[in-house]
Amino acid sequence: MAGNSRESGRTVTGRAFSVLGAFDAESPRLSLTEISQRADVPLATAHRLVGELETWGALRRESDGRYTIGLRLWELGLLAPVHTGLRNAAMPYMQQLHEQTGANVQLAVRDGPEAVYVEKLSGRRSIPILSRSGGRLPLHPTGVGKVLLAHAPREVVQDYCARGLVRYTPYTVAEPGRLVRELAGVRQRDFARTAEEMTFGSCSAAVPVREDGEVVAALGLVVQTAQAEVAKLVRALAPAAEAIGRQLDSSTVFRSEAD
Repeated sequence: MAGNSRESGRTVTGRAFSVLGAFDAESPRLSLTEISQRADVPLATAHRLVGELETWGALRRESDGRYTIGLRLWELGLLAPVHTGLRNAAMPYMQQLHEQTGANVQLAVRDGPEAVYVEKLSGRRSIPILSRSGGRLPLHPTGVGKVLLAHAPREVVQDYCARGLVRYTPYTVAEPGRLVRELAGVRQRDFARTAEEMTFGSCSAAVPVREDGEVVAALGLVVQTAQAEVAKLVRALAPAAEAIGRQLDSSTVFRSEAD
């Protein structure tokens, strides 16, 4: 049967993860049929798994019959070291940076070929940008991403370039050789900068956050291109990143797990 063929080789746990993975920022509310299609599981299987996940609290059924991620998953997520250690250590300095600059303040870690945004602060004076807390963006067109990629193992950089570098704007560095040279510059000067590489009208600067001498995260500011003074942004970022690193050095709660 077609339904069985789709399930062959997939464990119950794997299918449950597929159901949860059907949700994303663009589709936070899904019907049972949509979950079945996006998770690639038969409707009957989706119905059973969704029921179990709802009972446990991982999913929540709304009045219109659609499903959303439940509070139980949010509660578990708050227990992750990236939240209890890194985010908690960084928040006072991120808030200070935001008050000082009025810019978007970002804290990110690398997860494979993507930058995961642990936290983002913005306000009425901040330029609208694509990143969001808990979201993911590619590494090469973002300031924090360039920092994380520059300090990744050589084989990670090679694999990343081999995947193909998407050009998001005419200013995106999308040539492997050019990107590798730029990453070398990031390591040398200890900060990264971008100008309209991900979106038009925005410029970013980012610096590494170190724990016991190892780069575990990146701290960045994003401003309007017309207001960009990279040297000024870096002067604000550097002491904040150093202070976050000292907080991490004194704690064993967070350790980077990027592959």
